[in-house]
Amino acid sequence: MGASAHNPPALLLVVLGLYFGLLGLLTLLCLERLGLTVVALFSRRSVGVHGPLEGRAPSLLVQLPIYNEALVAERLLRAVAKLRYPGPLSIQVLDDSTDETRGLVQRLADELGFVVVRRPSREGFKAGALAHGLLRSDAELVAIFDADFVPPPDFLERTVPTLVADPKVGLVQARWEHLNREVRWLTRAQAIFLDGHFAIEHQARHQRGLFFNFNGTAGVWRRQAIVDAGGWRADTLTEDLDLSYRAQLAGWRFVYLDQVTAPAELPESFDAFRAQQARWVRGSVETARLLLPKVWRADLPRSVRADAMIHLCNNFAYLLMAALAVLLPMAVVVRDQLGWRVPGGRELLSALDLGLLGGGTLAVAWFYWAAQARLGRELSPTRALELLFALALGAGLSLANAVEVLRGLTLQRSEFLRTPKRGGAEGGRALAVYRPRRSGWWPVGEAAMALYMTAGAIYAIDAGLYGAVPFLVLYAWGFFTIAFGSAKESYRGELPETSTRAEESMN
Repeated sequence: MGASAHNPPALLLVVLGLYFGLLGLLTLLCLERLGLTVVALFSRRSVGVHGPLEGRAPSLLVQLPIYNEALVAERLLRAVAKLRYPGPLSIQVLDDSTDETRGLVQRLADELGFVVVRRPSREGFKAGALAHGLLRSDAELVAIFDADFVPPPDFLERTVPTLVADPKVGLVQARWEHLNREVRWLTRAQAIFLDGHFAIEHQARHQRGLFFNFNGTAGVWRRQAIVDAGGWRADTLTEDLDLSYRAQLAGWRFVYLDQVTAPAELPESFDAFRAQQARWVRGSVETARLLLPKVWRADLPRSVRADAMIHLCNNFAYLLMAALAVLLPMAVVVRDQLGWRVPGGRELLSALDLGLLGGGTLAVAWFYWAAQARLGRELSPTRALELLFALALGAGLSLANAVEVLRGLTLQRSEFLRTPKRGGAEGGRALAVYRPRRSGWWPVGEAAMALYMTAGAIYAIDAGLYGAVPFLVLYAWGFFTIAFGSAKESYRGELPETSTRAEESMN
């Protein structure tokens, strides 16, 4: 027997209150994305690529941090060997490897004339390697490329002039492109996420003079900016975000060059993608925990401080998404039990429910759709389906990433786990070297959540609460995809096939 509409139990009202409260908070975050989209699309301020360097070119160091990347190391080193630069140029291979990568890197470095820098331990992980290498050079500028990147020959020619033209610029960040975008649905979704981050977030924040971050690779630093910020630190898993904020708080200005790109390889495994997302989420929360007080006290315009705080806390949205996933089916049942209806039989809260859920979802969808439009990609039905899949994938990761948010709030130090890339390798060689972190019991929990969402969708259809159905289906799709993909790869030891098209794009 349903609850009385005139005297509902307090617990039912608490569930509804929590549900709509979460929806309201998420909608506000989505509106922030909407604001960035408007700025990126319609702002007239643009930064072009400066012309060739005139006069003396500053000395430049290229750092290549590598750890057990036998499948991609050669591709990186041969690409870096083709970089053109009119001034003093030195290249460090910061090799912390413990496997066959060591021999491969040494052979290639000897052939190409690079310097290999090795340490007795991985203390400080990537941040420690970068800091260690910097002590061995007095270069004025520092370019950094991760192992899975393939910088084009003109990368330095197109980025360094911006640093030379303005001595207050501490960093130039280029946009990432994707070598294996079309390999599978997983890589297409990741490309959509990253395109939104660069083409909308970075573009809008740079246009408005707000803080944005170095992405750990495909950028060129002014050495003095690193020094003034206090140098590389391993206090968080996102040493790039940490240094970025400390440098900008020290007064240095960053420039994002949307027209300059560096292609890289996306993770093709669900476990590798999951591990990468976990590191990024946890690291960003660790950085927020350490730097939010400094941002709040900084002598900066209120708009800059407010946006910086939103930026640093952006991944807290996963806590809201995970809580919403738990409450959404419950809220459907509660509203059916309460029986609050308007004349004509429609459920009283459906308009509010659909407005918040639908409005927020549409804002995020437009954020990613606009990024594809800015980058000149064809906006087709297939692209729309890829976008829906990306939204579902984000919802499916909400539970695991919410746990990483909570871990980031603790003081426990965490290990930097690399994201393995395949470099086009197939068969036994790929299986021998490509070892993504196992996802443990997560697929079981995510499969249970998929069933929970499916049951909620069936109940909603039966109760005539159709407004919640699309969102229950989106969550169910995402949880099922993550659970099935991780379970298949983790417990059977399988790897996805790399397509010929992706192979061609890497050559």
